[in-house]
Parts: sequence; structure tokens; C-alpha cells
Amino acid sequence: MSNLEKESNINFDIKAVEMINITKKFGDFTANDNINLTVHESEVHAILGENGAGKSTLMNILYGLYQPTSGSIRINGKEIEITDPNIAIEHGIGMVHQHFMLVEPFTVAENIILGMEPTKSGGYLDLNTAIEDVKKISQRYGLYVDPNAKIQDISVGMQQRVEILKALYRGAEILILDEPTAVLTPQEIQELMQIIRNLTKEGKSIIIITHKLKEIKQAADYCSIIRRGKYIDTVDVSKVTENDLASMMVGREVNFKVEKEDVKALDTVLEIKGLTALDSRNLKALDNFDLELKKGEILGIAGIDGNGQSELVEVLTGLKKSTSGKVLINGQDITNKTPRDIFDSGLCNIPEDRHKHGLVLDFTVAENMVLENYRKKEFSKGFRLLEENIKNFADKLVEKFDVRPTNINLKARALSGGNQQKVIIAREVTNDPEVLIATQPTRGLDVGAIEYVHKSLVEQRNKGKAVLLVSFELDEVMSVSDRIAVIYEGRIVGIVDAKDADENTLGLMMAGGGENE
Repeated sequence: MSNLEKESNINFDIKAVEMINITKKFGDFTANDNINLTVHESEVHAILGENGAGKSTLMNILYGLYQPTSGSIRINGKEIEITDPNIAIEHGIGMVHQHFMLVEPFTVAENIILGMEPTKSGGYLDLNTAIEDVKKISQRYGLYVDPNAKIQDISVGMQQRVEILKALYRGAEILILDEPTAVLTPQEIQELMQIIRNLTKEGKSIIIITHKLKEIKQAADYCSIIRRGKYIDTVDVSKVTENDLASMMVGREVNFKVEKEDVKALDTVLEIKGLTALDSRNLKALDNFDLELKKGEILGIAGIDGNGQSELVEVLTGLKKSTSGKVLINGQDITNKTPRDIFDSGLCNIPEDRHKHGLVLDFTVAENMVLENYRKKEFSKGFRLLEENIKNFADKLVEKFDVRPTNINLKARALSGGNQQKVIIAREVTNDPEVLIATQPTRGLDVGAIEYVHKSLVEQRNKGKAVLLVSFELDEVMSVSDRIAVIYEGRIVGIVDAKDADENTLGLMMAGGGENE
């Protein structure tokens, strides 16, 4: 590990978790097919698989959110029936979900004690005791948080710590982390790796649901691979390469290198001039921001989270008003226009938050595929939707973009996070926009899907389209982009050719240094 020495604390004498012949069916669909899993005390065990492979379903069974169709579970050698999360918690199982379950207006301490509040005489909440309890448990595990801070005011990385502390406060000895690094910065990822090691030294067993191979190599002792609901193998992580893991996960060789030929960028299609905008606290998020994007190029925005990236995308897509400056597409002023007007001008967006801005979760996959185009004559006539046409269109996209399951009548919320992302990408790329903004487009995707997304972005660029890639994954920005613009405190501090870019230079610029420092 870069700055973190990986040492095993496994106690092979104690099997903390045994899942035996677990099968889970939803109607005719088999999500888990006769899967076996063993996790020992103080072990970090990764569950690896493609989007929709059945990883989260298996862990939701362990946590009591689902009941298996068949199979059994043993905790510390004793067979138990986990019919709901309360029983899982009673047996020392805690789960941190990919999408955090916190009450944003509440403080850190209030969230951690929710449902297990200490009281004083008369049944009143003893908040001072709660704050002291939170301080003690956070110090014990190296999970430093401010008990009095409101959730809405702290970073995503800190919110994750709160979720982990919630589980530990309830006595978790077995901790399930679902895609724990999906929304973290590189620095927060390293902090999480250290936290995981601290927990195993305390005798905790950690199960990580992931498809990030680098982090499996960093954090996990053993890894079980699931493909399309079936168990493939369990391997000693120290004895396999990232390529080995990728091949086992997707069933074929995966190309990690983004293949793209040199192309000549054409005319400027997107111009951003002197753009200024405020964040949710009315502080300046974009400060006289200037940028030009040309047809036939992928321009990557590199920067540490919180330097104006989200506000930039919100202004460009009409979700936030700028206070000054202009945005032009092909010379047409779209500044502060409505999202519909901006879409009609030729700008599409793969949003950062797929649940808030990308999908209507209670609409079907088919309905989400035409969310922006339902008014077109091929999809509607008067006030009536042409359902057969919509179905045929959605079926083609589901097949082309390998969305699983293939049932277009499922509600979007029934899909895994990665497959929800595929639905959005399929829709936005098929719109054939002049400008495609891709904000964290591979967040939560497996290596096979990442490979496909990168190919899709390059394909758009090769067709002469302009792609603005906003990603906190520096490796992704460097490998996919033609040019890289570095954002710091709401301004572009430098633009470099991706061929000439290196991590040290970009890292310095991301921290506020100039290109030549």
C-alpha cells in the first residue's frame, strides 16, 4: 500500500460468517445461485463482481433486508435465521450502505444514537452523555468526527465515518461496507484503508462489496468472485494480480488502457466567459471562470472535490443560476436558461448523482430511457405515449449497453447502482448531443462497464462531438482526456495536454500551484 502497510490479523480458528448454499430468486430471476461464503474473525474479505452480479443481494441477505429462497447462515458457528436487520444487529452485524442513510438536519451525535438514545430521569434525551459516548467510540477506532456538526455541513467522507460509527455504537463485530470508496477522494480512500486495518486489529471482520481492483489489493485479505449470480472462486489477494481479478469477474480479458487515436480538435462549441456562481451557503463557488471546449475533444476537469466542479455542472445544465458571466453553445447564449432550453440547444449531461438528477426511480427502465425525448413524434402522439415504440427503443439500448436485468418494465430503483448508471449513459449518449458533460461517469461501475463507458466517450469525440469530463479519479482524467484543465477554488489554474501530464504536476496544480512551480 502506498503509505499504509498491510498486515493480516486473521484468526482462522473462528469463522465469523458462513453463508451456505444461498439461493435468492425474485420471481423467475435468480440473483444468487447456490453461493457459499466464509469470513474469519479479523479478516477483510472482498466480494467482487460486475454490476448486477448479485453482490449487494447476498449482503442484504446477511443483514436481514432479504430472506434467502434457500440456504443457511452461521454466525460464529451458530446457525441463525436473520429475518430483519434488528436480528442482524443483535448478532453483531452492521452494514454501511452505498447511499448513506443519515438525517441531514441532525447532528453527528444525534444520527449515531438514533433509536438507541441515552435518557435521564423523566425519560428526557441525555444529549451530553450521547456526545461523550460518540467522542469515546470515535477516539477508540480512530474515526475522528465532530459530534456537534450537522450532517448537511460535513464532507461525504465524514458522513461515511458517521455511518461506520453508527454500526459500531450498536455493537457491530461484522461490518459490511457496500461500495465504500465510490464517493471518496483519494485522500479519504487512504484514510478509510487505515480505519479498516484499525478495526481488524480490534477483532472486527470486514466485508467489502466492491469492483475496484486497486482497493481490493490494498485492503482485502481474501476475495470471493461472483459472476451473474454464481460463485466463481475465493482467492488469496496477495497471490493474484489485478488482471487476474478482472478476468475472473467479467469472464474475459479486460483492456485497462483507453484506446484512442489522435484527432484534431475542430471549432469551439462551448464557451464559458467570466462565470461566477455561489454555493448553497452563498459563498463564491465559481470565480470569474473561463473555459473553451472544442468539437472532437475530451476536456477533463481535474480537481479536489469542493472546488466548484458541482456548481459548474449545475450552471451549465440549468440547475443553478450564475451571478455573472456567459455560457455559449455554438455562439448561442444559454446563460441561465431552463434545463429544457439547454437540452434543446444540444447539451446533455451524465449527472453526478444518479438518484437526484439522473433517474425517476419509480419510473420503469423504458420510461427513464425516453425521459428527455418523450415529446418526439416517434414516442408520443398528442397526449398519448406510443408504448410499443418506447419498448422497442428501450430494448435496443438495454442490449447495446448491457443493462442487467434486461426487463425494461422493472422500476429503475430495482436495478443495481451500476446498472442505473448504464441506463443514464445509454440515454444521454443516444441523444447525440453537441456537448456531452460526463460527471463522475464511472462511479460505481465495474471494470468491464468502465471500459465500455470510456469507449462510448471516445466514440462521441471521434464523431466530432465535444465531451467535458468531470471526475475525481485522476487516473481516469489522465487516460481519457485530450486536454486537462485543473480547477482550484472556482478558477482554472492551468490547462495541459494530456500526453504531457503527470500526477505530480497535476497534484501540485490541484493544490493551488501553477503549472511551472
